[in-house]
Amino acid sequence: MKNALSIDVEDYFQVSAFDGTFSREQWPDLELRVERNIDRLLDLFDTHRARATFFTLGWVAERRPGMIRRIVAAGHEIASHGMLHQRVTSLSRDAFKADIQRSKALLEDISGQQVKGYRAPSYSIGRDNLWALDELSAAGYHYSSSIYPVRHDHYGMPEAPRFAFSPRDNGLLEIPVSTFVLGGRNYPCGGGGYFRLYPYAVSRWAIRRVNRRDQQPSVFYLHPWEIDPDQPRVDGIGRKTRFRHYLNLDRTEARLARLLRDFHWERMDRVYASALERVSAAPPMAELPRRQGAT
Repeated sequence: MKNALSIDVEDYFQVSAFDGTFSREQWPDLELRVERNIDRLLDLFDTHRARATFFTLGWVAERRPGMIRRIVAAGHEIASHGMLHQRVTSLSRDAFKADIQRSKALLEDISGQQVKGYRAPSYSIGRDNLWALDELSAAGYHYSSSIYPVRHDHYGMPEAPRFAFSPRDNGLLEIPVSTFVLGGRNYPCGGGGYFRLYPYAVSRWAIRRVNRRDQQPSVFYLHPWEIDPDQPRVDGIGRKTRFRHYLNLDRTEARLARLLRDFHWERMDRVYASALERVSAAPPMAELPRRQGAT
C-alpha cells in the first residue's frame, strides 16, 4: 500500500512553542538551517525512491527559492503551510484568507507547480473554526491536512473521522495525520514528536495496523529540524517544551531511513488522487460529528 509522506518546511525557531522566544521580526537575523536539512532529506528520499509533499512556509520559500525548485525537480509536491506559521486560531477570517492566497500564489510562482494542499500550523483548524475550510476551497486548494483527530493540549478534534473525509460541502478533502485506536481512544502514529518519543517498533506496528486492519494509507509528517541535532539550544523555555523539541533528535534520521525501507511512500496528491476526484464531484463523504451545543 502507498502511504503519504509529508514534510512541514520550517526552521527550528519558527515552531509555535518558540513564539514567545523569537518574534517574527527577529527571524531575518537568525541562521537559516532549513536548506541543509532539506537537502539531506532529498538525498534520503532519492536513495529509497520515496516521494513526499512539502508543506512549505512562504517566508522560507521567499528566502530559499532554489531549494523549492530542487524539491520540485526531484519529483515532490509543494503545498502551503501559510506565510508566517501563525495558528489559524490566532487569525481573523480576513487575515487567514489573505495568508492562504498569498502563500499559494508565492509558492506557485517559485515552483512552477500548482499548489493543491494546505496544512495549518500546529493543526490549528478544528471544531471552532471550520470556516477556514470554506476559505481554502474558495482560494483554490483541493485538500487540507489540518484537523488532527486526537486529544492534545495545543490542538486536536478527537471526534473527527480518522481518515480522509469532506467536512464541508465545498469540494475540499480533509486528510488527517494517522492515528490508531486503543481502548476506544485515538493515539497519534503519524510522526512529529511521537515518532521521536516512541521506540521505532511502536511506530512501525501502528502504521502496519492502519494499513492492514483499517485498510487505509498512513499519513506521516516530519520537520527538517528534527534531523538536526546540532541546532542551537534555546534558553528560557519550559521543561515540557525542551523535552518535546529536543528529544532524540540524534536518532531521527536513522529511524526515518528505517521507515522508508519498511513502507512505500508517495506524495499526498498521488495517494489521494481518486478521493480528490470523487470529492470534487460528489456530496461530502463523511460528516463531522457535532458536539452538543455546537454550531
